[in-house]
Amino acid sequence: MKKNPTKQKVIDAASSLFFQNGFHGTSVRDIAGKADVNVSLISYYFKSKQGLLEYAVIQYYEAYLEAIEISLEENKSLLPLEQLKKMVEVIIQHKQLNHQLTCFIQRELSLDSIFVREMAVTYLAKENYMISSTFYAIFTGERQKKLSNQFLLMQLKGMLVTPYLTQHEWKNKVIGEHSHQQFVKNYTRTINNWLDYIAKEPIKSM
Repeated sequence: MKKNPTKQKVIDAASSLFFQNGFHGTSVRDIAGKADVNVSLISYYFKSKQGLLEYAVIQYYEAYLEAIEISLEENKSLLPLEQLKKMVEVIIQHKQLNHQLTCFIQRELSLDSIFVREMAVTYLAKENYMISSTFYAIFTGERQKKLSNQFLLMQLKGMLVTPYLTQHEWKNKVIGEHSHQQFVKNYTRTINNWLDYIAKEPIKSM
């Protein structure tokens, strides 16, 4: 479906302001000013600031999960480890492409924000299922039964969100489209190296 450019401009402006000032620290008038539109236009499209946030979060997660599903479908002939690596690249690419909204959502989820969690609960469950099932598939034989796999999955999930929970530590180092793409490339490579290591790690007692 083709996006409405004016509507998207409002969403982009809101994402930037929510990222900088938080949801409660941002007014509809602030969003209208940054997007260079009338307040009435925001009311027409979204009814309210809460409606705008809901629309932005839903659009974010639907595009995100669709990208993961496409990756899984396109790479289903690959070995499980390679499928997982492709998925990781898609995840980081999407999060980085929408890094301000990603940071805002992750921050709110880390605070157990009810108004974001309620909107995202269905999407989070689906995300967890796809990541978990793809991750566990890389292990075979006795490795599938190891309790430590749960802890490794926890570490993977942490790596997928950490840049967007600690963005103040690196935001000045990622400036411009090329820099964002370089970050995706380098960070994905780092995660993939870790995946190679744990996939080959010998069985231990745990």
